[in-house]
Amino acid sequence: MPYSVFELFKVGIGPSSSHTVGPMVAARRFVEEMKAAGVLESVVRVESRLYGSLAFTGVGHGSDNAILLGLSGENPHFVASDQVPLILDRIGQSKTIDLAGFHKIDFNRDNDLVFDYGPPLAGHANGMRFSAFDVAGQTVSSQIFYSVGGGFIVTDPELKNQEDARANMPAAPYDFQSSRAMLEMGEASGLSIPEMMLANETSQLSETDVMTRIDDIWQVMYDCMERGLGAEGHLPGGLNVRRRAKRIHDELHKDRGRNARQPHECMDWISLYAIAVNEENASGGRIVTAPTNGAAGVIPAVIRYYLEFCPGADQNGLRQFILTAAAIGSLIKSNASISGAEAGCQGEVGSASAMAAAGLCAAFAGTNAQIENAAEIALEHHLGMTCDPVGGLVQIPCIERNAMGAVKAINAASLALKGDGQHFVSLDAVIETMRQTGEDMQTKYKETSQGGLAVNVVAC
Repeated sequence: MPYSVFELFKVGIGPSSSHTVGPMVAARRFVEEMKAAGVLESVVRVESRLYGSLAFTGVGHGSDNAILLGLSGENPHFVASDQVPLILDRIGQSKTIDLAGFHKIDFNRDNDLVFDYGPPLAGHANGMRFSAFDVAGQTVSSQIFYSVGGGFIVTDPELKNQEDARANMPAAPYDFQSSRAMLEMGEASGLSIPEMMLANETSQLSETDVMTRIDDIWQVMYDCMERGLGAEGHLPGGLNVRRRAKRIHDELHKDRGRNARQPHECMDWISLYAIAVNEENASGGRIVTAPTNGAAGVIPAVIRYYLEFCPGADQNGLRQFILTAAAIGSLIKSNASISGAEAGCQGEVGSASAMAAAGLCAAFAGTNAQIENAAEIALEHHLGMTCDPVGGLVQIPCIERNAMGAVKAINAASLALKGDGQHFVSLDAVIETMRQTGEDMQTKYKETSQGGLAVNVVAC
């Protein structure tokens, strides 16, 4: 079954879906399962151990804090970002933690939260092991989780049986597993890609609920963007990166007042919107995975471009955009990866750009073939992009990459709309190429901060 809109677009907090949201969800699930089993109250100590990419860039991505929030029972969808420092400060000051929000145990950050820089766990680059012990030191529960990108988590058994698990889910009317199948189903049914995605969603929810939840997703995106446009100061983490969105925003308004607009000003607004979102993400703000936090600025920036710069734009077009973007995101996640730790940044910003290009093409009433072509163009021109965050922070080069990914998405959609949908390279071929490239890419270029800019900027 294709992934749902609401699996790919999830509300959480920054700075990373795989390194912040995923660990938070995993830690919460671990304690909730012990609570459900009736064994939580026998626990006196919990050890959380992070491996692979989570260990190497965990501090910069806030993985440690995310685990503390999850163990405390906090849900990334609902936790208020302004409450996070208070919760963490309370844990630090008291040296205790309330598991699942009610069972208090001692907590020693140095001993109970371990970054293991040895070999990664076998299943995935983003591995975690949670272990709970009773007063006699006996293991009450132990579980391995993998954060596989976009806030998705799986246990060891679930990772081995992912395909079987999705195959056993309720059948979708349009169960496409490739872009070729998607196009064939569209031709046979006479439906557009967003119409097929809507049919899949309404097999589980009412159409009113689907549209309301899509509108809510956009509202969170928009609110995030607005906060980013008004915020000043420096981003946390130690790199002393200054926020730029407000300054750029103010300059663009001044140019309008002086009648000094440049022909390329539209591109400045698109970049600004993406930067605003990702500066909020870098500061731990409330964000929508799209399909990840590290790439969360691309799709909102292109949607806002559509709504504010394109004649005839409306709410229906926005909904078509998000439905279509989810269809493309589902294909990429199913057949390759949206995780920087698996595929590099081609899997994050590249996927977001392809999703945005397809969504914009659909909002302009492009044909199914044109939509597939738009996604293919955008993804093709992100192939090979590494994930090399300086200092392990989702700031350099991540924030600007979102701006570039948004501009590329609009360019790809425009090129596709100027054609008739026929093209040489299929989206399926590009997705498979991205998967192979990710497999071949050295680990140091996949979100470990051991290569690329992460090394050379510091060395300089």
